Amino acid sequence: MDVPLWLAALVVGWLGIKLTRPPIWLVVLLLLGGYLIAGSFLGPVVGSLIN
Repeated sequence: MDVPLWLAALVVGWLGIKLTRPPIWLVVLLLLGGYLIAGSFLGPVVGSLIN
């Protein structure tokens, strides 16, 4: 079964928010921070650390 990455990330994120109930500002901060880091010069560095 092939599941698109965006769908898997959406389901995991939804379950994480429903089960752990983090504050909404923390969710927004993590999403915005990840987006900004991915577009900056740190993106390849973080990508190589993850892999």
